[in-house]
Amino acid sequence: MQAILGVFFHFIGGFASGSFYIPYKKVKGWSWESYWIVGGIFSWLIVPPLAAYLTVPNFTHFLTSASGSILFLTYIFGVLWGIGGLTYGLGVRYLGVALGSSIILGLCMVLGSILPSIYFDIFPKEGKDTFTMFLHTDWGRMVLLGLLVCVLGIIICGKAGMMKEKEISTAVTDPHGLEIKTEYKFGLGLFVGIVSGVLSACFNFGIEAGKPIADAVNTVWKAANPTETTNFLFSNNVTYIIILWGGLTTNFIWCMILNARNKTFGDYANKKTPLLKNYIFSALAGTTWFLQFFFYGMGESKMGNGASSWILHMAFIILVANVWGIVLKEWKGVSKKTYVTVIVGIVTIIASVLIVGYGNSIK
Repeated sequence: MQAILGVFFHFIGGFASGSFYIPYKKVKGWSWESYWIVGGIFSWLIVPPLAAYLTVPNFTHFLTSASGSILFLTYIFGVLWGIGGLTYGLGVRYLGVALGSSIILGLCMVLGSILPSIYFDIFPKEGKDTFTMFLHTDWGRMVLLGLLVCVLGIIICGKAGMMKEKEISTAVTDPHGLEIKTEYKFGLGLFVGIVSGVLSACFNFGIEAGKPIADAVNTVWKAANPTETTNFLFSNNVTYIIILWGGLTTNFIWCMILNARNKTFGDYANKKTPLLKNYIFSALAGTTWFLQFFFYGMGESKMGNGASSWILHMAFIILVANVWGIVLKEWKGVSKKTYVTVIVGIVTIIASVLIVGYGNSIK
């Protein structure tokens, strides 16, 4: 039952991540960097401490009592994660949307789920799942099988995207809606894609680095609720504050550079645009974006397995994003073969979710 609840929470988080950009489409007259940072102020600065305040009593105590090294390492992983997101566009520029997205998301999923377990093989820590455990237990091998199936699903969806690109000539945009000048350079694109995939996985590394903070929250909660046998649903909410402030640092600097370069600082007070609506929709997008991690933390607390949680989180993001593509008719006009290919990719990803969920249920 705990595993089922964990999968459900991860689905909600994946749905939030796969859907957050829709409110941005309602913003009128602003450049990307302007509405992106306004949304980011909510998703990285305002909402995380608000969520911690509402869910973790005296949450500031856990921040002030954590060691400086833990806070610094967690923050640095947040900064690196932010860089990974910003280099995503370059990977797409040199490899194309389908191939670039497949490589980056695939690497992010694999590295984010496997590297922490390898780390705990080298530096053992009580209660942490190691890669050796994955290899030598039935549940671990099932989780790894689910990971491989999910990567296969990403490859199939990427293939469908490549087929679509050949059939339909459209402007290429990154996940933020910016048009990208395509310059196919496989070697350079592969290098940038690997960098982006590795750095994007740093969010999961940040969660692991900040685990002592979450453990402290969980310990206090269990002491106050001695009859509870499961972990506190919101134990990660304090850790998110530090990680997301790291991401805010990277994105704020980049958006300010773009505002200066593109002379778009005037967007924030431009009365020729629907200012109130722009701020509301940007805030809604940013808040929705944060909800992915809010529910990720709930899912991880139920599953008790960081690797499985990361796999499910990424799988649901990819799944929801592809389903939205179909709902919004982004595949309109493609051949039947291409349409069937993307459906097969989506079904494969769904199968991977079921396999990982089953693996955790038999743990």
